[in-house]
Amino acid sequence: MKLRVLLLVVLSCVGLRSEAAFRAGIAVRVVTPNPLLPVSGGVGGSNPVKEKSGEITVRALVFEQDTTRVVFVSTDFLGFPSVLGERIRKQVPGIPPENILIGATHTHSAPDAYCFPDGKGGTGGDLKYLDHVVTEAAAAIRDAVAALKPAGLKSATGEAASRIAYNYYAPQLYDPRVNVMQAVGADGAVIATLVNYAVHPEVLGADAGICSPDLIGPLYDRLAELGAGTGIFMNSAQGGMITADNRLPNGGEARDWKECQRIGRLLAEESLRVIKDAPVQGNPKLHVAVRNVKFPVESPLLLAVMRGSPLGYATGTDGAVTTRMNLVNLGTAQILTIPGEALPNIGFYLKRKMRGKQNCLFGLTNDAFGYILTEVDWQSFKRYEYVSRTCLGEKTGEILIAEALKLIAENPAAE
Repeated sequence: MKLRVLLLVVLSCVGLRSEAAFRAGIAVRVVTPNPLLPVSGGVGGSNPVKEKSGEITVRALVFEQDTTRVVFVSTDFLGFPSVLGERIRKQVPGIPPENILIGATHTHSAPDAYCFPDGKGGTGGDLKYLDHVVTEAAAAIRDAVAALKPAGLKSATGEAASRIAYNYYAPQLYDPRVNVMQAVGADGAVIATLVNYAVHPEVLGADAGICSPDLIGPLYDRLAELGAGTGIFMNSAQGGMITADNRLPNGGEARDWKECQRIGRLLAEESLRVIKDAPVQGNPKLHVAVRNVKFPVESPLLLAVMRGSPLGYATGTDGAVTTRMNLVNLGTAQILTIPGEALPNIGFYLKRKMRGKQNCLFGLTNDAFGYILTEVDWQSFKRYEYVSRTCLGEKTGEILIAEALKLIAENPAAE
């Protein structure tokens, strides 16, 4: 009898250890500048603002399985350069720097994080403010680690409804799929919902005079309203030119906060529809891989931005840049990071070659080096004149694809 009781106790402890092997935690810090700062929608000077709609935030979602941790950080900026990301990583003990993946939502209504030259001998970036953002982002990661609790994982992919995004250059050439992941607590409550979707959050635009997360703010608000925990958004392959579908029936575009709310809320509702019936994975396997990749910089514009920025971008004597790509297996999902805005054809191809049941691309993550085109698209059409000018070079897409395929092949498939 005593032996039986002891056996039951041991089995119970093993079960508890199994449940506790996977944990999740999320935290948010508000970084809306006060007083407000000019906002950036691309290379060049920033635009003055007079008001705000929603809050600019940095969000950190931590997953832990046994001794492995990975962090997904989402920042409400046009892009978040690696030079700032490295400063964040140095303030976070206990997590390998290469396991901290930092991306940008790509809102066009937030302060300049690149420190673009303003054409007047100065820059659109505010260094003191960026120091504050770095400090708060690191604090958000530490807060998320402190909030770690036993969790399960849900993961699903499905087509989202229309009137969220479209291709401005060719309306139907975009990826309508949304990838959704949820961390679910032992009590069944959702801790966090991650939405991975390709879209430019530029409903308002940089010239509206408004500081805003654009449609991403209402996305987060709606997720919380519907009991989906704290939201976090990671953009996907939204280059050339996957933008918010704010088209009006009779022509023109809706460019106001109400339209941000319509699109953001719809994306939240569609994400929850897609994830609703996904099973909970009790102890999903977590695997993190990293690969350093070198890209030549042929664009005079981007090279001037890097070398003229007070942030201190590292470019070699040959003008090349080295950045980091990650491959993460999280249960049945596989995640690949892209250091810029890949065109949708690249996104479709990479997803087809990935080895998960849900294949996610985290664009503008670990770096934000403009658009990423294949060599056959680079400088090929008048439509692509701007995206080619703000692409590192002719071979950027080919290098990205080749290195991504190596990273995928060298690591296990998602479970």
